[in-house]
Amino acid sequence: MLDSHIRKQIDPALIRMASQLGRLGITANQLSITGLLLGLMAGICVMNDAYLAGLCFFCLSRLADGLDGPLARLTQPTDFGGFLDIVCDFIFYSFIPFSFAIAQPEAAIAAGFLMLSFMGTGTSFLAYAILQAKHPQKTASPASKHKSFYYLGGLTEGTETIAVLGLCFLFPEYFSWLAWGFGILCWFTVITRIRSAWLDFGKDC
Repeated sequence: MLDSHIRKQIDPALIRMASQLGRLGITANQLSITGLLLGLMAGICVMNDAYLAGLCFFCLSRLADGLDGPLARLTQPTDFGGFLDIVCDFIFYSFIPFSFAIAQPEAAIAAGFLMLSFMGTGTSFLAYAILQAKHPQKTASPASKHKSFYYLGGLTEGTETIAVLGLCFLFPEYFSWLAWGFGILCWFTVITRIRSAWLDFGKDC
């Protein structure tokens, strides 16, 4: 919901940073992998009750993830780069709730529900992109202009997810509440995306 607004504010700074990294010979794929590794370190910190250290790794991970796209566009974007980016993101966003389930066994059901909810938003996002690639004339999204695949928004996008997971690191004692609440919001996104798919592609079924 907030991604398009936030991107307008942070894109100029990200482009400047990406340009500097490009001059150093760093590639977008390297940033994607670095972001994943930093994210895994964040999860490992959670498993060891080192939440503030985990928050630092978490922020660095999301910074790397925010830079790989601008860097790719400044150099040579590839289909594999887009593939690698989304795979790393999905692993990262699943690993963080999993880490909280390990650290807080009493919150395992809430963590599982959040992971299930992420599965719903992720699959609805990618499945719509597949259909749009088959019928590009039916939809148009300004947010997809510089993306590797069609970007369908929703109530819970990257900005909201990062904000909620950040709160989990800051207030781990409230993880269960945050997981249940955000997980429910994710399903609203899934429902709206299914509706969008039906309106755009249902007549082809």
